[in-house]
Amino acid sequence: MRRSLTTCRIGAMNLGSRNLGAVSLALGLLLPTALLAQPGGAAIRVAASPCPPFVTSEDGELSGLGIFLWDQVSKQLGVEYQISEHPLNEMLTAIADRREDRRADVGVSCLSITAEREHYIDFSHSFYETYTGVAVRQAGIMTAIKGFFSRPAVLKGLGLILAAAAVVGVIFFLLEHSVNPKLYSMKTGAGKLLEAFIVGMLFVTRGPIRFYEFKTLTARTLSAVLAISSTLLIAGITAVLASAFTLESLRSQVTGLQDLNNVRVGALEASTSSAFLQDKGIAHQTRAEIQELVSALDRGHLDAIVADAAVLKYTIKEAREQGEYESLSVLPYVFDRQNYGFALEEDSLLVESVNQALLTVRESPVWANEVAKYLGE
Repeated sequence: MRRSLTTCRIGAMNLGSRNLGAVSLALGLLLPTALLAQPGGAAIRVAASPCPPFVTSEDGELSGLGIFLWDQVSKQLGVEYQISEHPLNEMLTAIADRREDRRADVGVSCLSITAEREHYIDFSHSFYETYTGVAVRQAGIMTAIKGFFSRPAVLKGLGLILAAAAVVGVIFFLLEHSVNPKLYSMKTGAGKLLEAFIVGMLFVTRGPIRFYEFKTLTARTLSAVLAISSTLLIAGITAVLASAFTLESLRSQVTGLQDLNNVRVGALEASTSSAFLQDKGIAHQTRAEIQELVSALDRGHLDAIVADAAVLKYTIKEAREQGEYESLSVLPYVFDRQNYGFALEEDSLLVESVNQALLTVRESPVWANEVAKYLGE
């Protein structure tokens, strides 16, 4: 097969310019057969990385929009292929390895065409245009309140208030309960403890109560001494609570890229979304699969996830049909437009043939119907 191609090329060099077009046409017709030039006549080795709706793995079976497209391309070319599942990093490595070590000839996923990746692999023409999206958890009023009171800073502030109220209340109770029936009128032990706590709470939350409310000189002196410290205590606790409330508000109301520096962000490892966040200087966590990211967002372990918008929308839509991820949504903002393509080894003989078949399939109503089926477009 390669010998025929080589012969054509050598012959073309010796032809006059008048026949060059005819030879080029013949060479173009031969290009699809280069796909079959695998060692020992083996089928094309296709590596697929799960990325719904383009590649979906269920019970060991691979399906999805990208798998459908590759199958249509292979039918156009009249070739056989063997497909296997790999994580994204392994898929890229399998294609980029040296020819003698290479484990795959074609990669199928929601793989963005980037200049960085072009250094070590080739791409087909684009088969889908998308952009980077941000998914967040929309918090209702009860969720926001619950989140606010579960913050460590808030719990620390409340604990400090209660502890200070208890200490101050006990001190004034010991000094005043036997001589001050106005403040301490309860007869039961539980009632007296409650009165003591109330006095303490009023003192640490409203500031020192009027000194003449106390009967003993010691209590009046102590109230004056504690005036400054209680004022500082109130100011400190207020600052803690305000800070916690602001942070919680940001975490439940991410409105755009500018807010991501203040929250917990996730992205797929080895993805263009992760690279996008790195370029923007935004710290983030990574996960191996999109389902891990979306689940972490839904459980509150992340505040936002950044990924290809088409993948995010499809994943959330599918989950909602099962009654899950009701509070998740993709923000209506477009960042970092990108294109998906098939991955091939560098300088692959398959590129031209795949591109010709890909253009034919993309112009067919079969492809349009499949896109509408998966993405509603």
